[in-house]
Amino acid sequence: MALDLVAKESLTRKWAWFVALGVLLVMGGGIALANLFAATVVSVYYVGVVMLVAGLLQLGHAFRVKDWKSVLYWGLAGGCYTLAGIFAFINPLLTSAVLTLIMSAALLVAGVFRIWSGFALRPIKGWGWIALGGLVTFLAGLIIFAGWPVNSLWILGLFLAIDITMQGLALIAFGVLAKS
Repeated sequence: MALDLVAKESLTRKWAWFVALGVLLVMGGGIALANLFAATVVSVYYVGVVMLVAGLLQLGHAFRVKDWKSVLYWGLAGGCYTLAGIFAFINPLLTSAVLTLIMSAALLVAGVFRIWSGFALRPIKGWGWIALGGLVTFLAGLIIFAGWPVNSLWILGLFLAIDITMQGLALIAFGVLAKS
């Protein structure tokens, strides 16, 4: 779906804001990259806050639907989320190890599915790129798993630093290209 002319003109006029935000994000990514351990702890705290808020909301919801058959499940789910959120603040290092292990497993499974999808597309040109992307994802999961639990002190911070930096670079490129 194409942008309408008004939206396109608005984006073109505001190109500098995209570039400025991109520069700030690249700087933030550099700060995170300079201290991967601190970035990992920040990541764990972020996940902890999200889980704590989600858990408390689910617990509140469970009390609002007391006469519903599934109230026990809502309460248990809310309790688990709340405890996991609290645990992230009590022991962020162990939480980072658990999150890193889960991330490794997710990358391994996603890699296998992408490889399988690539081969399923084999008669179509470009199927190899899908399979190759899956192989890279699988290998990333394997490398993270092989270094676990030691790498859990820095791997989440590295992913955060890369993500923030890439978002910044993308905004800078978008802003510069939107100007022209």
